[in-house]
Amino acid sequence: MNRPLPKPELSFWQIWNMCFGFLGIQFGFALQNANVSRIFQTLGADVSSIPGLWIAAPASGLIVQPIIGYCSDRTWTRLGRRRPYFLAGAVLASLALLAMPNVSSLWLAAGLLWVMDASFNVAMEPFRAFVGDQLPERQRPLGYTMQSFFIGIGAVVASAMPWLLTRLGVANTASAGTLPDTVKGAFYIGGAVLFGAVAWTVFRSREYPPVMLAAFDDGEAEPAPAADAARAWRPGVLMLAAGAAVIALIQRYALEHDLYLLAGGLIVFGLAFVWLSRTRRRGPLAEVLADLYAMPEAMRRLAWVQLFTWFALFAMWIYTTAAVTAVHYGTTDIHSARYNEGANWVGILFAAYSGFAALAAIVIPWMVRRWGLRRSHLVNLWLGGAGLLSFLLIRDPHWLLLSMLGVGFAWASIVSLPYALLSDFLPPEKMGVYMGIFNFFIVIPQLIAASVLGLLLRRYFHDQAIWALVLGGVSLLLAGLCTLRVHEPRRGVEPLP
Repeated sequence: MNRPLPKPELSFWQIWNMCFGFLGIQFGFALQNANVSRIFQTLGADVSSIPGLWIAAPASGLIVQPIIGYCSDRTWTRLGRRRPYFLAGAVLASLALLAMPNVSSLWLAAGLLWVMDASFNVAMEPFRAFVGDQLPERQRPLGYTMQSFFIGIGAVVASAMPWLLTRLGVANTASAGTLPDTVKGAFYIGGAVLFGAVAWTVFRSREYPPVMLAAFDDGEAEPAPAADAARAWRPGVLMLAAGAAVIALIQRYALEHDLYLLAGGLIVFGLAFVWLSRTRRRGPLAEVLADLYAMPEAMRRLAWVQLFTWFALFAMWIYTTAAVTAVHYGTTDIHSARYNEGANWVGILFAAYSGFAALAAIVIPWMVRRWGLRRSHLVNLWLGGAGLLSFLLIRDPHWLLLSMLGVGFAWASIVSLPYALLSDFLPPEKMGVYMGIFNFFIVIPQLIAASVLGLLLRRYFHDQAIWALVLGGVSLLLAGLCTLRVHEPRRGVEPLP
């Protein structure tokens, strides 16, 4: 029997090239996060309806990422295993960015958000598996931290782009129902940057062929678990019962229709698991569901961390503009100069947390060497929670930059340390599909947030968006506590040079 080979370590610049594409993806993603709520409000959406309109974004990830992960595990072309998906996603996402600021209908904007986010996911999902494929255990934290660095840099420039264009004399107001030229210009620039950065990674990186990848030693990686799919009906029945109970509560107490989204998700997953327990077919859908049912224990524990983390992030992304313009700028008139000034300042705040995240990406490896992965993640999540809670106390919008320092450390940690905690325990032959399944625990909390945030704000907080940020802060504190249940991988950490 041949002994497994150690996976070669890559140079700093090789890791740089393989992660550079994330700068472009995050440039587009940051434009989406900072401006889509503004676009929805410009086209006539009220604050309480924004979560429902945003539902396209997480729902597309729920569908796309595991499929792309499954397919990329089984792909080999002249461009390699993961890179064809980088390139296809970049082309589609760039076209969507060019189209988004020109929409004239609210529902067309919501549909285009679906296309845009799905395209981001096609490009982004294989990047996580790409690091697991190419780097040995010791260098994986460096790889994910490098991705975090590029995420920060891309998001800084993208989030600040409307503000920067305003300073260059581009018009920042427009007639009713149309977007300012600052927003349009930012999306046009974003399309070009996204495609260029991803193309750099595609053509400046290489991949190990499947035979060579299978020959490498992957340390603590668990063998792919065998799923006893015949028992999958049990969680399926529980989900169906929960979905039916939510529908009954909606009808009995005349609750908001947003909750039908939560009920529908429970019913769909329940039916899927019942079907899995009965079917003998083993196509892509059955395999993804079986892998979800039998996922490694490390992923199960991290799922709770992700649940509270991404609930908080979704609340921040969709409600910061409404919160800051109402509380810190004192207006809800979306056509006023004061509102657009506040909306641009939110772009600066998002740029600030992304910039702090880029700096945190340099500090986090030191934290990991000193405290370990999970304690470092706990500290960073609590810094983020404190940052969101401080929005309720601070009244001068300029001091919100201090709030974003904590959020930046949390964001740098969120996009790197959970993947470092997870990747060492995943079977290499299923790295892509498990990274895609891990995305479920990014998407599901966003779907929950989209279902309940509007209800909570209407019923308990008088439609004041600032309280969505407070709920997000509490959620990050809970996410930090959940990290204590996650096992620490036993391996060294490659320092940044």
